[in-house]
Amino acid sequence: MPNKYYPTIGLEIHAELKTQTKMFCSCKNDPDEERPNVNICPVCMAHPGTLPVANKKAIENVIKVGLAIDGTIADFSEFDRKNYFYPDIPKGYQISQFKYPIVSGGRLAEMDVTRIHLEEDTANNKHREGDTSASFGNTQDKSLSAGFSLVDFNRAGVPLMELVTEPHTFENAEETAKKASRFAKELQLILWYLGVSEANMEKGEMRVEANISISSDPKKLGTKVEVKNLNSFRSVERAIKYEVDRMTALMEEGKGDEIVQETRGWDEGKQKTFSQRKKEGSADYRYFPDPDLPKMKLHEAFDLDKMRKELPELPMQKRARYQKDFGIKDEDIEVYINDPVLGAWFEKIATILQVQEKIKTASNYITSDYIGIKKSNLEAKLPSEENFAELINLVVDNKISSRAAKDILVKILIKDESPLKIATAEGLLQTSDTSLLKEIAQKIIGANQKVVLDYKGGKEQALMSLVGQIMKETKGSANPAVAKEILIDLLK
Repeated sequence: MPNKYYPTIGLEIHAELKTQTKMFCSCKNDPDEERPNVNICPVCMAHPGTLPVANKKAIENVIKVGLAIDGTIADFSEFDRKNYFYPDIPKGYQISQFKYPIVSGGRLAEMDVTRIHLEEDTANNKHREGDTSASFGNTQDKSLSAGFSLVDFNRAGVPLMELVTEPHTFENAEETAKKASRFAKELQLILWYLGVSEANMEKGEMRVEANISISSDPKKLGTKVEVKNLNSFRSVERAIKYEVDRMTALMEEGKGDEIVQETRGWDEGKQKTFSQRKKEGSADYRYFPDPDLPKMKLHEAFDLDKMRKELPELPMQKRARYQKDFGIKDEDIEVYINDPVLGAWFEKIATILQVQEKIKTASNYITSDYIGIKKSNLEAKLPSEENFAELINLVVDNKISSRAAKDILVKILIKDESPLKIATAEGLLQTSDTSLLKEIAQKIIGANQKVVLDYKGGKEQALMSLVGQIMKETKGSANPAVAKEILIDLLK
């Protein structure tokens, strides 16, 4: 029997914080700026003699995240210098935190958090591939033609939150990948709900790194591999699963020594990880407290009790309330959790409808029909809560058919008006007038004798064919349940 291998994963997630200015200077924090090197100053360019000043709003944002995950907010904290040389670090060091992070502990999406600290983001390297036939400006410099890199310092110094999780051991690759992806999604939601970060992964405002190992003993850690800069939840899930499967295959082939401590990247096109650089051990960044920044007494600088009370309703709390108050499907709840504007609109409709049966029907129409129409029709907009609630009342009270409801929904998404008014004007109100429906049913029976014989011969579906004929004759205005009863009575 082959050995079972247990994957262990720890996540490091960086998120750029939403503030007016950068972390240690007054330059604008604008992730949408496309012109290079315009939001810069002597401080974030590391000119000699400049002094940093900490952005209090960024510190407050990290504290909010800590409170939201039930972490411990440090009383004492400080900034450190993390020393390393790279073109995107103009100072030759990064201002970060080492021994005294702002947040310790906490839990989110069934994973424990080790710490959350605050640092400054790096500049952005832009690489251009070589083109020996190209000239650049008035020069024919072959070194430029062979390819080059440029540095955009707009991002240098932007406040960056880093969250580190505890290592968690799981049963298999699929569970590991899904748990990691769920954690990252839940963190993004919390950042949105708190209003502290846009956390747009496509723009690089949120970056995920995964530390992965496998072992035949769930109590021991194997050799760690770090997969860096995963920029979508799909990439997070697929890269982790691929890497666990790769390690497992090597172990099963007796090639466990080929699993080395290294940094790997994710190739989206090939759907596989690749080696970037080997690591013999942890880098020595020679951390030491930044002498230009004061120590921080956070419990004195911030009213933590007040901040805790002022936290908005968070995703987990909202899920529990929606389940309790509305009884709607989990899939529907996730739609509203991920789209707070749609969720707020739904809640106003629920307040009008009050009855849980009607609320569930409303949610079905929103998460299936409304979203489907919105995807195919860019002109579609949310109608007023009153008109949408009126449409649901017409459906639940059997005053219009589901087909008519869908047609009316399309109309009120383009032009917000009364569904009852539309149904009346277009003859879509269902009739339960038994004398009228009986007359139509007799006509249908007379014109469809073969179908009648099939029904009398035991084919129950034939009856629904006759109901359909009545619906067609009445242009959908007949109450199908009443029509069916009349047909059964006539065909006895």
